[in-house]
Amino acid sequence: MIQGNYFQDNTDLQTHFDNLIDWKEIVAAYEGDFHDAAKYKQTNDERFAYAPSTVQEAIDYYRSTVDALGEIMGDFVAPRSKEMDQTGLKYENGKVTFPKAQEECYKTLKDAGLMPISISRKYGGLGLPATVQSMMCEIAARADAAFCLAYGNINIVEIMERYASDEMCNEWLPQIAAGKFSAAMALTEPNYGSDLPNVQTRATQDPDGTWRINGAKRFITHACGYVDSPSVILTLARTGSPESGARGLSFFLVQGKDVHVAGIEHKMGLHCSPTCEVVFENSPGILIGKTGYGLVKYSMGMMNAARLTIATQSLGIGTAAYFEAKKYASERIQFGKPIEKIPAVRKILDKMEREILATRCLVSETGRAIDLYHWKKERMLKEEGKSERDVNQDETIRRWEKLADLFTPMSKYYASEGCVALASDAIQIHGGSGYTEDYDVARIYRDSRITTIYEGTTQLQIVAAIGGVVSGMAASGHLRAYAEEVMSKFSPSTDLRSLWEKLEQAVHSYKSIGDGFTKDELAFETVEIAARFVAGMLLEKSLTQVDGDLKKQRTKHSQDYNIDSLAIAEGNLLRLERANRQAAAV
Repeated sequence: MIQGNYFQDNTDLQTHFDNLIDWKEIVAAYEGDFHDAAKYKQTNDERFAYAPSTVQEAIDYYRSTVDALGEIMGDFVAPRSKEMDQTGLKYENGKVTFPKAQEECYKTLKDAGLMPISISRKYGGLGLPATVQSMMCEIAARADAAFCLAYGNINIVEIMERYASDEMCNEWLPQIAAGKFSAAMALTEPNYGSDLPNVQTRATQDPDGTWRINGAKRFITHACGYVDSPSVILTLARTGSPESGARGLSFFLVQGKDVHVAGIEHKMGLHCSPTCEVVFENSPGILIGKTGYGLVKYSMGMMNAARLTIATQSLGIGTAAYFEAKKYASERIQFGKPIEKIPAVRKILDKMEREILATRCLVSETGRAIDLYHWKKERMLKEEGKSERDVNQDETIRRWEKLADLFTPMSKYYASEGCVALASDAIQIHGGSGYTEDYDVARIYRDSRITTIYEGTTQLQIVAAIGGVVSGMAASGHLRAYAEEVMSKFSPSTDLRSLWEKLEQAVHSYKSIGDGFTKDELAFETVEIAARFVAGMLLEKSLTQVDGDLKKQRTKHSQDYNIDSLAIAEGNLLRLERANRQAAAV
């Protein structure tokens, strides 16, 4: 695996940080009036010692944190990725044993204080906006996609910070932020994967008020905890009747010591990430928030963050594949020259690079959309005491939440499908050697394959995105208003304008399909055009924010990306129009 600082050696990632992100906007959304810095000045509470008091201090703080992670992931974790993958996990009598290298990596990150990225400073976390968190997740996944899950697992307790009582947060979150516990999210059951409204794990209450959990969960990442960091498992369980559906489900915190890990999955990839089957037998649970809100509000409220996490993990895997392919192509000599000089190979490398550039634009904008509604919403609810009804009537919040609800499934689908293709291209460039375990691309390919499946399959992301595309392209739709605003800030190319027209035609054709089954079949084609348009638009807009050789390089990639997108859009439109013709004939 290539070593080095995984922030400093990534020109495009640095370009996004330094040139393409409007930090003044993000800092205003996240830091507000710099209340954490004011608390430190008033109290000298060390939890707020690094809280910024100006926009520039915030930028410097975010950059130093990303840079510190880039160094550890590139120089310490990446060199151990092969050992972790090949050694794998061992399971015996309910206990999971990790490779020594993985324990060293986990301890290094924990000791560096770089794990609690989504936990607020008041609970001992780093206090970082989603835009920064996504960069850190990408860097971690580039080093090792499996270890990335270990690195970031405690941050799922964001759900507690948002919905649990103050007493529960004050008791548990500081301990979790300090690394005394790892964390897991237990939603899926053996017979219920995506069909969460029908999960059967039960929660009943003793006369003394103690909740008892009974049932089994499957595919639960890191439910086993670590040697010195036992798990807390955030568990979805039924408190209502068996027929109560989604509204009968609640969330509980269950300690790992009170459950039995019945086994771990033997997977194609992610070999050092334990995917556990967990059995609850009268396991004591602590209710998070209110009963009946576990799925309809709490899980759904975290969906945007979960989808962004997998999108950024996918981007990191794709980036790793590209860097490995680029290195191999520069060193492998055939016919008296490096194979990167061979046009057919160069063509693959160029396509890989432009797909990464476009995907990073889409993923970064998704983080921005989350930042621009989430933190303002939280402040209005918790600090200003406003009702949810009043908050939801705020036009800025409504706009960005609608866009985030569209961009998160769109970016999750696009980045995950793209990372599998990128990993496959990396193997192709390595030739026969890439099909062996001698090179890291074999592991990268194996690890990539899960990304289109977990946290909602590609097919479910399309279902989640299609409504936002169709309604968003209406005359007063949020997607239309957003695109027109972005394009008003630069002069769109002829190709980009053509792609915009193709998107309008696609939405019109999709809406005209009368048969529901056919409509569902062709939702992918419509969402794909929308995703490629948004990514292409953002990539083209970035040309106005960079100069010199960087602009020259990005211009070529932007032009080629939009040409690729137009060709795809043409094919998708033909399918949509054919469906309309067939429906008319019937």
